[in-house]
Formats: sequence, C-alpha cells, structure tokens
Amino acid sequence: MKFILLALLLTVLPDIYIWFSYLHGHSSPWSWLYWLPLAVIILSLVMGFVVGVAPMTFLSIFFVLVLGTVLPKLMFTIVSLLGRGVGYVLPQAPHVANIAGVALAGLMLISAIYGFAYGWKKLTVVDVEVASERIPKAFDGYRLVQLSDLHISTFHRSPQTIDRLVEMVNGLDADAIVFTGDLVNLAPDELDPFMDVLSQLRAKDGVYSVMGNHDYCVYGRHQDSTAPLRNTREVISRQKTLGWDLLMNENRLVHRGADSIAIVGVENDGEPPFPSYANLPKALEGLTDEAYKVLLSHDPTHWRRDVLPTTNIDLTLSGHTHSMQFRLGCFSPSMWTYREWGGTYTQGDRALHVNTGTGGNVPFRFGAWPEITLITLRSK
Repeated sequence: MKFILLALLLTVLPDIYIWFSYLHGHSSPWSWLYWLPLAVIILSLVMGFVVGVAPMTFLSIFFVLVLGTVLPKLMFTIVSLLGRGVGYVLPQAPHVANIAGVALAGLMLISAIYGFAYGWKKLTVVDVEVASERIPKAFDGYRLVQLSDLHISTFHRSPQTIDRLVEMVNGLDADAIVFTGDLVNLAPDELDPFMDVLSQLRAKDGVYSVMGNHDYCVYGRHQDSTAPLRNTREVISRQKTLGWDLLMNENRLVHRGADSIAIVGVENDGEPPFPSYANLPKALEGLTDEAYKVLLSHDPTHWRRDVLPTTNIDLTLSGHTHSMQFRLGCFSPSMWTYREWGGTYTQGDRALHVNTGTGGNVPFRFGAWPEITLITLRSK
C-alpha cells in the first residue's frame, strides 16, 4: 500500500506543478486534455487493484502512459525545482533548468517510443564463459543456450519475432538449450500460434525447461477455483508436446564418453507473493558430490536463499527479473528489488547467470533487450 501511495504521489504531483506553474490561466476549450492521461492511469490502477487484475490491453495502455507521460513530467519537475532552488543564488538557473528539463523529458519520451515500437523485438545474443576445475575435460567448450521469460502472448503482435528467435538459436548450434521459466503470461492457449515454431528448437542434447511463476496460471480472472490447476497441467502438457524435457524437481545426466554433467531443474522457488514448489533434495537425488551441476531455477533469489547454503551446485541459470525491461549501463530499476537482477554473478567458484528474458507483461524494452544467452563451459 505504501508503494501504491508513493506511485500515486509521483504521478499526480508533477501534473499539479506543471499545471499551476506554466499552464494555469491559459484558457482553452481543449485544456481538459492535459488531465486525460492522468485520468486513464488512475482508472488503470482502479482496474488493477480494486476490480482485479487488469486485462493485458489495459495494462499496456497504463505502461505506455507511465513511460510516455508520467516519467518525462517527473524528470522535468525535478530539474525545474532544482533550478528554482539554485535561482536564489544564480538568477538564470530557473530558465536554464527548464530548458534542460524539457530536453531530458524529450529524451525519455523518445526512449519510450523506441522501446514500445522496436526495443521489445531487438533480439540480442549475450556470450558468457564459465570456467571451473570441476568441468570435465570432455565438456570443455560445451555450449548451452539459455532462453527465459518468453511470456509468449507478448508476441501475438509480432509472431515473426519468434520465428527469428528460433532461427537465431538453431544457428548457434548449441549442445543443449535450456529454458528457465515463464512460457506464458496467463493461460496455455497463448501458445496456440507458436506450437509449430517452438517445436523446431534443436540442440544435440535436447531442450530442457522448468516452470516459472506465470506458468502456474494464477494471474488473471478465472471462472472457478480449479482453473489454475487445469491450466498448469495444460502448460506442462504443451511443453512435452513441444519435445522439451520439463524438469519438475528432477535431473538429467548428459554424457560425453566416460564423462558427464548434470542438468538439474526445480519448480519455481520465489519469495512471497510468488509460488514456491522447489524441492532441491529431490532434484539432486542420485547425483554424486563430484558431478558438475547446472541448475535451472526461475527466480534468482533462490540462489542465495537455498542453493548456495545447502548444495554444491556449480552453475545456476535463472530469469524472472526481466531487468524490469529497462537498463542504462549498470543501472536498472531491478537493482532496487533484486540483489542479482541481470548478468553473471560469482561467489567463489560458483556462478549464477540471470537472463533478462525475451518477452514481458507489456511489449516494451529499452537497454534490457530480449536476451539469448550463449554459455560456453571451460575446463581449467
């Protein structure tokens, strides 16, 4: 609730400041249009938090308005107020600050337009090398492609992006493909237009996957209380139809001659309000301490909560954060919520890679482009 109130204040106060400082008194029959974006945003919040989860179209409109109007206005307001403060010492500061504020707001608006128009389709291959003395010599140079967070309904507006994704992944000629959860947004029928193309993903040792929080289909409106369970079973069935090896607290050994590595997969393990169904002891059954282990676990918070303190798993692959679909250099709003939110992290000789995902709840990305991770294992 505190977060919602803060968000409302940051949304409303810039509008009030700009109106009374620069627009009030300029009579026009169209002046009410200034308040229209704010009215739609408030209506979206009511739909989301009072009525229930807003439809995806309404959610998209909400984020378009937040990124295209609220954040530029907030940036202008902050810079303008700073200029007024400095103006007590330097009289020209308010004028210069207003110009700078308009310029920064304009850049934010351009970034938002690019992110909504093109950024969410800008597929990017990220190369990662993981070196360890525990990697068997036979697996030196072994190539894993990691995909995560397809949120497949994102691409109903651009199905050709999924065609290109599959073509790019297959072109990497990986030894194995791993998918770290969130195949759908709300329901399994989102997959209908994409079953054929996703079934074309190919790797020498196959495609392995795990469940993400969205794959349990607990979001959105349901006709009855049993619908999420039915939809979850359908998501599981769809992955098997695709030819993916869905790991539900299980492991698989991949062999190269006499050597092997283990691919371990757990169900989603998140902090509230996200579901937690992982069972690491069960997933590790039958594996020796000496085996090099690659864990697929959707939520990266699982790494510090359970993986590091209770297991000797070498490499963990996660997704979930999307880097909040916005990144400038080393900055992303995700860093305010997640300690590990995008990229590769190490502790001793153990590593975590957080894939920033491909899709999202809304079709927008800037900086945190849709990611295909190519991980190469190196034996020291």
